Amino acid sequence: MASMHDEISEILLDQVADWLTRSSLAGDDLETMVRGFCERLAAAGLPLARVHLSFSMLHPLYDALGFTWERGHGIEIEGLRNKALFPSERFLRSPYYHLLNHKLEHLRRRIDPAIPSEFPIFDDLKLMGITDYMAFIHPFGGGTSQGMIGSWSTDRATGFSESMISALLRIQNHLAVATKMAVLHKLADNMLTTYLGSDAGKRVLNGQIKRGEGDTIRAALVMGDMRDSTRLAETAGREGYIEMLNQFFDAVAAPFNRSGGQILSFLGDGFLAVYPCERHRVPSAIACQAALSAALKANARVARLNARRERQGANAVGFGIGLHVGNVMFGNVGLSDRLTFSAFGSAVNEVQRLQLLTKKYPYQLIASKEFAGYCGGDGWLTLGTERLAGVRQKLTVLAPDLSDAAVVDDDAGLSEAHERMSDAEQVMILHRDKSRPHLPSSGKQEVL
Repeated sequence: MASMHDEISEILLDQVADWLTRSSLAGDDLETMVRGFCERLAAAGLPLARVHLSFSMLHPLYDALGFTWERGHGIEIEGLRNKALFPSERFLRSPYYHLLNHKLEHLRRRIDPAIPSEFPIFDDLKLMGITDYMAFIHPFGGGTSQGMIGSWSTDRATGFSESMISALLRIQNHLAVATKMAVLHKLADNMLTTYLGSDAGKRVLNGQIKRGEGDTIRAALVMGDMRDSTRLAETAGREGYIEMLNQFFDAVAAPFNRSGGQILSFLGDGFLAVYPCERHRVPSAIACQAALSAALKANARVARLNARRERQGANAVGFGIGLHVGNVMFGNVGLSDRLTFSAFGSAVNEVQRLQLLTKKYPYQLIASKEFAGYCGGDGWLTLGTERLAGVRQKLTVLAPDLSDAAVVDDDAGLSEAHERMSDAEQVMILHRDKSRPHLPSSGKQEVL
């Protein structure tokens, strides 16, 4: 029989469950939901010292999202890059791996400082004064790989009572239902953002899905393209060419997906990026200067890429970038049952023609006079006046003078950060495919 000190209020637990339902219906994100849940669960009388939750996230770039809540310290979040590496020794000796490897739903261990730790994580938990630990797996069902893995820890002297374990199992079901809805919403947002870009993805998610529906916006425009791609495709082979394309996009396109810019579409071995802005001089100047800064970064990054490829005995990668500014139509075109969200109009045609001029002139970056005017300064070389196909008036075209250009690539740390793995991702990748022999390893200490 439970003692008075073990008794958990069913009324307060119901309040937590009701809050989860309201949070789910309101469309709260996972962070808001997990943070609010942990704080409310502790406030309801459950003596939790630490909660860890990891969720698998169907995303072309990311595998998992992890949350660690500690009483009095709030919540720590891990966003984790998908990359298959070897598992760390510590992970292979973790409670989560034990659960998955033995097809168990729960694992409970009392933690005694006087007894050697069964799992390395218990050494860390002992320092926190943890006395009882319970890990669990909760699939979201439906034959999918999405699910929740987590653990409850208490520093209560006598550990979890039977009524506390019952309460945790009960509320765990409510949490799974609520977080599944948050995960599904996040999945939709992830997929649309990844394939359409941030702004276009949000528009579609908010219901802008009818053919012909869209807006006319002003934007700095960037069109980039790889040079001599047909020959490279024939000589490099399929896998080699795809790898080279990804290297090219990492070097050239990535800078245009920062600082207000977004890659709207990839066109074979080229791409279209936009920097939306208001129809005034100052916002237009900010957008054009951000696009120019990204173009200078792209130029420097390709130089580094080609130096590396030369050391490897591989062909250099050539490219051309057109820079322009103007009004574009931004919206849905296509068939009634097969749409694409893109930018189109005369300004898009013009930036594409500017990009083609990099084949005529010995410069990788070519801009319209209007674009260069918004960037200011004297660092431009006038190349001449060109009549672009389909454009009634001739355009003066310029190239940035790169002789004294100092480029600071402040994106350099991003790729390094994306390479770091942690416990949550190792767990969720294993949850996704239990038969996979090679799992990501973490460069830091796992906390399970």
